[in-house]
This record gives sequence, C-alpha cells and structure tokens, in this order.
Amino acid sequence: MPVTTAHAKRVDFPVYLRGLGQVQASASVLVRSRVDGTLQQVAVTEGQTVKQGDLIAVIDPRPFKAALDQAEAKRAQDQALLANAKLDQARYASLAQKDYASRQQVDTQQAIVNQYTAAIVGDDAAVEGAKLNFGFAYITAPNPGRVGLRLIDPGNMIRASDGAGILSVNQVQPISATFTLPQDVLPRINAAMATSTLTVLAYASNDRTLLGQGTLLTPDNSIDPATGTIKLKATFPNTDNALWPGQFVNVRLLIETLVNVVAVPTAAIQHGPSGLYVYAVKPDGTVARLPVEVSNDDAGLAVVAKGLDADAVVVIDGQSRLQAGMRVAATETKTETPGPAKPVGPRS
Repeated sequence: MPVTTAHAKRVDFPVYLRGLGQVQASASVLVRSRVDGTLQQVAVTEGQTVKQGDLIAVIDPRPFKAALDQAEAKRAQDQALLANAKLDQARYASLAQKDYASRQQVDTQQAIVNQYTAAIVGDDAAVEGAKLNFGFAYITAPNPGRVGLRLIDPGNMIRASDGAGILSVNQVQPISATFTLPQDVLPRINAAMATSTLTVLAYASNDRTLLGQGTLLTPDNSIDPATGTIKLKATFPNTDNALWPGQFVNVRLLIETLVNVVAVPTAAIQHGPSGLYVYAVKPDGTVARLPVEVSNDDAGLAVVAKGLDADAVVVIDGQSRLQAGMRVAATETKTETPGPAKPVGPRS
C-alpha cells in the first residue's frame, strides 16, 4: 500500500497562547489650540515624522504679543511708582525723627509702598499669563510620532473650546498591541513572567505573515466578567512600520519552550475509539498501530508525550486504507523543525 511517511524527531517545541489583538499607538495626541485665534501656519506635512518639541502650527501671535507688551508696561509703571513711594517713605521717616512730620503721614506712606508692592506681584502674574498665551500661539509636538491627516486649514478661526483639533500625532515606534486570552491561562502567564520576559509575535490576518516580534508588558488588573477573558498589552519596536494603529492582528504569546521532546506532523495523529494512535512503519516494511499521548499540537506539529520514540517512521498520509501488519511502500517527507520566527522585511 503506498503511503507518505515522516520521521519523529526530538526538537525544542515552542508553546504559544493565541489571541486576537488590535494595534494601538504608544502615545496618541490630538493637537488642539489652547488659545483663540486665526490658524496662521501648519508647519508639518501629513505623514511627517516629528520629534517632541518640533513646531506643529502657529496661531496668529500678534494679539498675544500686544497683550504681553501691555502687561510688561503696566508692571514697569507700577515699579516706577513703587520706587517713588519708597523715596517718599524714607523722607517722611527722616522728618518724623525730628518731629517735622506726623506718625500718621509715615504710616500712610508705608501703606502706599505696600499697595504698589502688591500691585507689582499682580503685574508679575499678568506678565506670566501673557507669556503663556504668547507661547501657546506656537504649538509644538507633545510627543514623537507620525503626523496624521490635517483636520483644519490655515486661515480658519479656531478656538480653545473646539473639539476637532488641528491634527493628531501617533507614536508608532515603538508601538503597542492589546489582545485577550481566556482567564484560565493567567496563572501560567504570571508564573512565566516571574522568571523571564515573554515574547509576543504579531501575525497578519492570514496567520502566516509575521509583522513584528515584541515583548509582553503586563496583563490588565482585572478580568472581564462578561467574557471571562483577560486583556494583555505587548510592545513592539516596529522599525519597519509593519504594524499600524487600529490594525487587527493574530497574536501568539510564547509561554514556554519544551526542550528535547518527540514531535511528529499533526497529520500522523489518528483518532480511534480508545484514543489517539499513529501508524508506525517497522524495519520489515509493515505498519504497527501504536497508541500515543499528545501534550501539545501547534503549527502542524504534535508533541508525543508517550508511546513513540525518536526516529520512528510514522505514516502521515494514506492511513484510511491501512490495517496493522499491512506491508507499505513508503515515500518519506521531511518534518520541519519549529524555529524562531522572524518579521517580514521593511516595506517599500
């Protein structure tokens, strides 16, 4: 009977927990004006990468500069009045020592000095407020990231109360992803995190294209009682911009690696009334039916915990026609050994 076979091998088998996740920016800010005025300039282009502190937009600064000059002038005026009041206060104090001025005049002049001193404190606050408003006219990037589509054009009047904003800045390097897993796996995750940093892989919707490799940050601080799932967050370097905010991805969390275990192609595992079994080809060319126990099954490879030795030859195609003791003509295929996955190359 013609069959296709493969060798059982000893491999290091990665065990993944799988979930559906969504990519989100590490930091996402909607840039809005903090003052009212005319949008004079947008200093960045859509899609541009900016650093923290880069100029984003300019609100017409002339009204705020005029208010600042006015506040500084008022402070200078009060400072001059205070200087004159202090001189008068010194004169009255000198005259009072010779009984040429009354004590009441000295006290009145001291009150005037205190009044101008307090006025200057208020002037300092007014100047600081005017400086803030003048600075708010020049809007800078609050965080590094990529500029989104512009929401308003220069020349429009904008107000601090407007909710739409000017544009958004999303930090995509590094980038984050949140995903959910059943609550039952949380103890395993916590135990694994206590000993090492866990690797997270993000795949495209076809579950074959690797988009990024990152690390697990943390599980959420509570389980969703409606679904019985726990939300987790991972971070990815995303140097090639393969991951994008809002994108849905298939996530694999590497929870552990089984070292030097016996593995066969999943197609070799058969289901029978008494459990799982495989057909093994003996040296004389006949097949034997061997009961097995499978501890893990992932990516087309099954880990046989009991019932099969390494280098055994198992049938992976044509089992439906077999019976124990039947002679077969075997065509061997190679068993792929699971290895570390690598992200796809940079996008053009």
